[in-house]
Amino acid sequence: MKTPTMLVVSDSHSNYSSLAAILRWAKRRDIGAFVFLGDGISDLAPASDIAGFYPTWNVVRGNGDWQNNVPLSTTLEFAGHTFFLCHGHINRVKESLSSLIVHAQAAHADVALYGHTHIAFWDDIDGILTLNPGSAGHPRTNAPASFATISCPPGEWFIVRYWAIRAGGPVPFLRGRNSWRISSWELSS
Repeated sequence: MKTPTMLVVSDSHSNYSSLAAILRWAKRRDIGAFVFLGDGISDLAPASDIAGFYPTWNVVRGNGDWQNNVPLSTTLEFAGHTFFLCHGHINRVKESLSSLIVHAQAAHADVALYGHTHIAFWDDIDGILTLNPGSAGHPRTNAPASFATISCPPGEWFIVRYWAIRAGGPVPFLRGRNSWRISSWELSS
């Protein structure tokens, strides 16, 4: 039995080629859920056309998106877990993750997913996996464009992997974690 895996993407900011590379990569894998955390919702259709792959996305609106019919936050049930999804601007994640955690707790979520900062990050905060996939189109801190996968093995903690988008396709780029700064994470080629 394969471990259920979710693809998490955010902040493509009109970088269709990067998003298409992610989709081509995902097409060859057994991905059970697709999450887009805002700032590039209108990029999904053109990138899908380029990649020739049209998954169903779970989407929230970012501060750079104009689609008023898309929620600012939502929850998603996947592999026996509750995921709280938001872009993060309403929760002021650039200042603190406390509002994000409060909203995730109110939603009885095991996981809080957010974007907005363009910085890849994950940690276990108050028993909640808190994750930002980085930016698929406009990264910060000299990091590569990135996305994440979360695998949910039954009865175990989540398996988090980050992927860099480079020529030739996505490759793993983060190993380990640090509670506060990505600058101390170990980068791999």
